[in-house]
Amino acid sequence: MNIVVLEGYPLNPGDLSWDELKKLGNIKIYNKTKNEDVLKRIGDAEAVFVNKSELTEEIFEKASNLKYVGVLATGFDNINVKSAKKNNVVVTNVPSYGTSSVAQFVFALLMEMIYHVKEHDQAVKKGEWEESESFCFWKYPLVELKDKKFGIIGYGRIGKETAKIAKALGMNVLAYTRTPCKSLEDKNLKFVDLDELLRESDIISLHSPLIKETEGIINKEAISKMKKNVMIINTARGSLIVEKDLAYALNKGKIKAAASDVLTQEPPNMDNPLLKARNMIVTPHIAWAPKEARERLMKTAVYNFKEFLKGNRVNTINLQ
Repeated sequence: MNIVVLEGYPLNPGDLSWDELKKLGNIKIYNKTKNEDVLKRIGDAEAVFVNKSELTEEIFEKASNLKYVGVLATGFDNINVKSAKKNNVVVTNVPSYGTSSVAQFVFALLMEMIYHVKEHDQAVKKGEWEESESFCFWKYPLVELKDKKFGIIGYGRIGKETAKIAKALGMNVLAYTRTPCKSLEDKNLKFVDLDELLRESDIISLHSPLIKETEGIINKEAISKMKKNVMIINTARGSLIVEKDLAYALNKGKIKAAASDVLTQEPPNMDNPLLKARNMIVTPHIAWAPKEARERLMKTAVYNFKEFLKGNRVNTINLQ
């Protein structure tokens, strides 16, 4: 079987092994593939592994040998799933591999926003502490998280793990999801509608998939309903936020601070308004990337493919 990996570098920049996948066929691994080169590189391959490269209707129509697509991620909004099914191509993804990694990264971003660790470290090294009249000094207001309201939009695996950490820090969680489960509620967790979450939250963390209903869910209108000095964190998909609306709110002081590990276009153009917005942290889509998480991703991706070769369907997102 001919196998093509269109984007090998994000999963394996050199610290993992492709050996298990190589045992399953003739494999060609590309570090990166531009969208315009996808069809050419697929060629006569029967199986393709992809992360963010777009697999469009045209590709599924023209790649006549293609039988299997393994998404090296959880999200699959770059795959035309309807066309894949029409052309009898099985598509699988890898759920839950990065649950712990992404949830802990939410709080790395949050702690940076409330303590300004980097700026205080730099101030000390510039001699500002030495010059201080007190045994300590701070350059920014500091925030205690206990009893704050932590809003979670999207209550899947990562949303639930994030809620656990928020509750452990003494916060009260407000969760918005299409499928609320009241039996999970306790004194520190409440399911609410979106308007209540926007209105009551001190911190809002995004964990929903990117679908028609969630695209641009954080926009000018949504921001107008929020508390002044709310903080926003996005580790899900960049297009959940209308970036110009968030940048405007940050620059006007409506929002205290924001942090995003994802952007609408990745890598971004330097004219992206969030890159110059006041009190905005942007990281380069790394929440998922600890080695431990990537090892789980690799293992599951290979397992999905092995099961497909046996005639089984595991983690299939377009059931035949």
